[in-house]
Amino acid sequence: MKKDKISFEQYKVGAASFFSLFSLVGFMFYGLPFFYDFWVEEFGWSHATVTSGNAVGKIVMGLFAFAAGWIIDKFGPRRVMLVGVLLGGGAVIGLSTVTSIWQFYFYYILIALAYMTAGPLPNQVLISRWFDKSRGKAMGIAYLGIGIGGMLVPQVDKVLIDIFGWQTALMMLGVLMIVIAFPIVWFVKDNDDSKPVEAKAKEPKVPLKTIFKNKNVYLLIIGSMCSIGAVSGTSQNLKLFLSLDLDYTQQLAANLISIVLASSLVGRLFMGWLADRWPKKHVMILIYLLVAGSLPLLYFASVPGVIYIFAFFFGVGLGGDYMIIPLMAAELFGVRVLGRIMGIVLTADGFGEALAPLLVGWLRDRGGSYTNGFTALIVLAIIGAIAISMLPKKAKYS
Repeated sequence: MKKDKISFEQYKVGAASFFSLFSLVGFMFYGLPFFYDFWVEEFGWSHATVTSGNAVGKIVMGLFAFAAGWIIDKFGPRRVMLVGVLLGGGAVIGLSTVTSIWQFYFYYILIALAYMTAGPLPNQVLISRWFDKSRGKAMGIAYLGIGIGGMLVPQVDKVLIDIFGWQTALMMLGVLMIVIAFPIVWFVKDNDDSKPVEAKAKEPKVPLKTIFKNKNVYLLIIGSMCSIGAVSGTSQNLKLFLSLDLDYTQQLAANLISIVLASSLVGRLFMGWLADRWPKKHVMILIYLLVAGSLPLLYFASVPGVIYIFAFFFGVGLGGDYMIIPLMAAELFGVRVLGRIMGIVLTADGFGEALAPLLVGWLRDRGGSYTNGFTALIVLAIIGAIAISMLPKKAKYS
């Protein structure tokens, strides 16, 4: 069988997505929780407070998501991503200077806007417009940027903190984000036809009002919101759990988080490969069950070796979780309206990402333990799997 030929422009698209996700999600999203315990110790803020910045940002992201999707569909992902990279790097630099809670929230709002304009959403659209048959593989490779960035950032943070202190380390992290992502995004091109170069037939137009009458969009929203909430609730509280509840040193905590993100590389590659061969619905359910099944291991984190088993299986699930959503959306609704569809889905996901970490932090402050919080996350992940199980196997619009 003749293999699909990948063009030079498609390689550039893959590289641009890889490095923007490396910076805007790997470094920013997974790098910032490493500083939470410093804010607790420096300013006397509670667990709920240090996770509330993410909550405020995600709520803003949810409110802005549909508009971001429309802007991306209208103007193309490249120009939007360039703005987002500068916005995200500048916001992280700004976080290094905060002295009050309003400044903390202000920069987290900017971070949320950067995440929407240079993170997963525009990259999902960019890749979906350039790839068709190998879309799952291309998405998986691009999403390796999240895993590799997230795997490296705890070690980078630890070294920079030891040498320069946590505030200067945070500032340098923001500068690195811009230096890494901006140049490669600058040289990529949009596919203005909004049609994958591998596509064999023209995709029919699907009015948004037709999509809103389809129950599948609501099942996708519920499923992704619940599972993303479970993943975010765990990720945002993991450093606090390791450092303040299990008394891990900064180095041990960094190593464990790096294992989670290293395992996510396996998840991104394997689930991307699997999504090109299995029904995407089945792959999505598998991912959500991996997340739900790994979380009970945190109840036994003090047992030698268990935390590392958790890190592997949770990492694999995490790796596939964000990546599978746009693949499922493109399968169900096509790529012409993918920006707007993902804007709608990410609006709901934003609320899940915002509220789940805050709920877990609040339950920890109230009960003195993460037990109830982890239970809530398990329930969320299971609900997500049930919702996705109700989706059809075959695409209707693509």
